[in-house]
Amino acid sequence: MSKTVAIYSTPTCHFCKEAKEFFAEKQIEYTEHDVASDAAKRKEIIDLTGQLGVPVIVIDGKATVGFDRDEVVEKLGIAA
Repeated sequence: MSKTVAIYSTPTCHFCKEAKEFFAEKQIEYTEHDVASDAAKRKEIIDLTGQLGVPVIVIDGKATVGFDRDEVVEKLGIAA
C-alpha cells in the first residue's frame, strides 16, 4: 500500500535537502512545496503545525516538523 507524502521546504534548508535525498534513496514519491516562494503553502504549514519551521513532512495527512529518519521510516512502514 502506498502512502501519500508531501514535504514543505525551502531551497536553503539543510534538513529539507537531507529528507529529499532520503526519499530519493528509498524511491519514495513525494510532492514538494517551496514555502519560500509560495505564500499559500507557507500559510498551510502554519495552519497545520502552528509554526513556520521546515521541513514539514506530511505522510497520509499526518504532519511532522523536522526530519527524523526513524520516525519517517516508521510512518512509511519501510526498512531503514
